Amino acid sequence: MQKPPPQSVDFALKQTSPNIGAGAVTGDKLSCTYDLVEQMQYLYVRVVKAKDLPGKDVTGSCDPYVEVKLGNYKGVTKHFEKKSNPEWNQVFGFSKERIQASILEVFVKDKDVVVDDLIGRVVFDVNEIPKRVPPDSPLAPQWYRLEDRKGNKAKGELMLAVWMGTQADEAFPDAWHSDAASVGPDGVTNIRSKVYLSPKLWYVRVNVIEAQDLVPSDKGRFPEVFVKAVLGNQALRTRISPSKTINPMWNEDLIFVVAEPFEEPLFLSVEDRVGSNKDETLGKCVIPLQVVQRRLDHKPVNSRWHNLEKHVIVDGEKKEMKFASRIHLRICLEGGYHVLDESTHCSSDLRPTAKQLWRPNIGILELGILSAHGLMPMKTKDGRGTTDAYCVAKYGQKWIRTRTIVDNFMPRWNEQYTWEVFDPCTVITIGVFDNGHIHGGAGGAKDARIGKVRIRLSTLEADRVYTHSYPLLVLHSSGVKKTGEVQLAVRFTCSTLINMLRMYSHPLLPKMHYIHPLSVIQLDSLRHQAMQIVSVRLSRAEPPLRKEVVEYMLDVDSHMWSMRRSKANFFRIMGVLSGLIAVGKWFDQLCNWRNPITTILIHILFIILVLYPELILPTVFLYLFLIGIWNYRWRPLHPPHMDTRLSHADAAHPDELDEEFDTFPTSRPSDIVRMRYDRLRSIGGRVQTVIGDLATQGERLQSLLSWRDPRATTLFVTFCLIAAIVLYVTPFQVVALLIGLYALRHPRFRHKLPSVPLNFFRRLPARSDSML
Repeated sequence: MQKPPPQSVDFALKQTSPNIGAGAVTGDKLSCTYDLVEQMQYLYVRVVKAKDLPGKDVTGSCDPYVEVKLGNYKGVTKHFEKKSNPEWNQVFGFSKERIQASILEVFVKDKDVVVDDLIGRVVFDVNEIPKRVPPDSPLAPQWYRLEDRKGNKAKGELMLAVWMGTQADEAFPDAWHSDAASVGPDGVTNIRSKVYLSPKLWYVRVNVIEAQDLVPSDKGRFPEVFVKAVLGNQALRTRISPSKTINPMWNEDLIFVVAEPFEEPLFLSVEDRVGSNKDETLGKCVIPLQVVQRRLDHKPVNSRWHNLEKHVIVDGEKKEMKFASRIHLRICLEGGYHVLDESTHCSSDLRPTAKQLWRPNIGILELGILSAHGLMPMKTKDGRGTTDAYCVAKYGQKWIRTRTIVDNFMPRWNEQYTWEVFDPCTVITIGVFDNGHIHGGAGGAKDARIGKVRIRLSTLEADRVYTHSYPLLVLHSSGVKKTGEVQLAVRFTCSTLINMLRMYSHPLLPKMHYIHPLSVIQLDSLRHQAMQIVSVRLSRAEPPLRKEVVEYMLDVDSHMWSMRRSKANFFRIMGVLSGLIAVGKWFDQLCNWRNPITTILIHILFIILVLYPELILPTVFLYLFLIGIWNYRWRPLHPPHMDTRLSHADAAHPDELDEEFDTFPTSRPSDIVRMRYDRLRSIGGRVQTVIGDLATQGERLQSLLSWRDPRATTLFVTFCLIAAIVLYVTPFQVVALLIGLYALRHPRFRHKLPSVPLNFFRRLPARSDSML
């Protein structure tokens, strides 16, 4: 395996200096809440209602609508059939930088088959329109008398509010925007900015204990009974009971993922394996989840007996058969776990399901989505390439979606969003997509992915504004492609430094994950189910956050086998081991007397440490402290980003990419080749994960002194200094005795939760979140 060349400058992060209120890197806060984005001026027109409109038709009725016209831009409300007092309550927004007219005209028209009749109009001088700056209250609408084209008074009045504002205005998200003038009325809902919330997810634990008095159809054989449980599209089954009687026992746990509100009950069936592919149902029961007990800790819940029902066909009709069969179950909704729906390396939320167990927040994350440039054409319209770009950001349960900028390769969103932060060792994900549903989009149309950015909060300094242009990288079967750049402004504001530093001593996941851990296979399966539930729920919102968008943001295919990722993880391990190799080379040079003065000094140091062994540990800690202080000068000044060189994306062999983008199972023709090939990929995927985890541990060791997480390095170098001082004044024998006694302590004095040093280590940043 050859090491790839250094990353191209085109794929690298660039620091920018946008004209935002907070300044580029100063962190000065203005009173304006929108201080992480460039201010954009908009002329807003709120059309509320009309009254006393005259009839224009032959029948004397009126089908009114309002047309708002500013230069070449024209916005139209919906029309009402035969209504002289209509209410629209619609807002129109015109970008000031595109305004070329000096007059704003608001027409009230009557919808007609041939030509729409003018009922009246209201005219405003753009230079005289008042400004409104939040947090001022919204401008109150007023009644305006309608005029005809000559300026004479016409019958009817129109209630309007007209003002100049910015994107910080409450009217901004729901406004019709002049830069989307080509979008029809049906497509407007698909281009507005929205905030979404992930459904609240729970683990459902079904402990199947035993059944009693089963009635198999063939009483002359030993029944082979198992229990099948179905919840939504999830189906699990127990093993066949080892006690092959009519009173079987299992004592087996089945775990599902479910989202609030609970829409579907749990279906349980007891089945008898009567043949190789034939199962006979011995009884069924239905359990609604609304009545299931919720637990916050590991204390067992009460078990219950449930009656089993069986249906029999009598004279072609289904009839219930009452009999005494029953099943013993212990069911609970687990509130003490965090339901993983993201890749564990890029989690944005680690809190348990139950709100009672949440700790107070430790800060605020603010994100300014400024603009993008150099975007590639993502589709063809009227014979030319075009892109309708929007951004999606996900952190915790909150998803945000910016408005879609129509037909623009250099969109400017300038939208700002805020999240509460409960743990600094989390990642925010920002994706850029092309909207494929503006002009009605065919049934199979999808929102194409343009690229993705991930930022780990622990790598950000508190209260500092980071403004960077991030390259948008997408891997295709033909190789890695840069599809443009997105400009972001990020600020992580810490409310209490002490609470945040304390987080480094707490376990990464809720304690139930350590007291009653779930297996790796279980977690993978449950994560997949959680992803499906989240994507289905969000795709049912209005406008929908589509399945392909949610899956891309949640890294749905991150577990799939890839030769490229395996090579990348191998070189990550080699990069970690390179430090040990360098020490080995240095020691070899010492032994060979390449530099006699250094060798003599090392001999003297070695003799001193042998004669005074109590100096060994304090010297090591002092040396680590000095290295950490020395490395402070080279600390990273910007957040890490997708690294094509680290990912081996820009040097991947075409055959490797062909394998990576092959279907799973493979589309190879031969059945034998398919079976062997899939098995190899499955094993390779597990090996890849193990190698990646090893690399992650090594990189966490490196990050102790690298200042990638400034707070963690501060804690560690402070600990090194204190440890060095304490160990200088404490006899080595005492330290060794205490460590030995602690390591050999009685099980009564141990607890299942990880130790403080282990929790601290697991929270250190690795480079896994910079992997493509």
